[in-house]
Amino acid sequence: MQDLIVLIYVVAGPLFLISIAAHIYVRLRLKPGRDFDLDDYHYEFEDQHPQMASYEKWLRITYIGAIVSILLLFLTVAL
Repeated sequence: MQDLIVLIYVVAGPLFLISIAAHIYVRLRLKPGRDFDLDDYHYEFEDQHPQMASYEKWLRITYIGAIVSILLLFLTVAL
């Protein structure tokens, strides 16, 4: 049981740090800039713009990575 807890810590800790670093990177680098012409798109179709779709996809991936790692860390504390 103790080995399982250590294994989960070894996986969840770096996963959390990587997810947070990736999320910061996505927020700073992949976010469409001021020259982004979203105003030309109707609000229903803004998620179909390639730049915006990629940005939102990577935001979801980093959120999921952080949430999974936090849940794993909580599981190890609960065990």
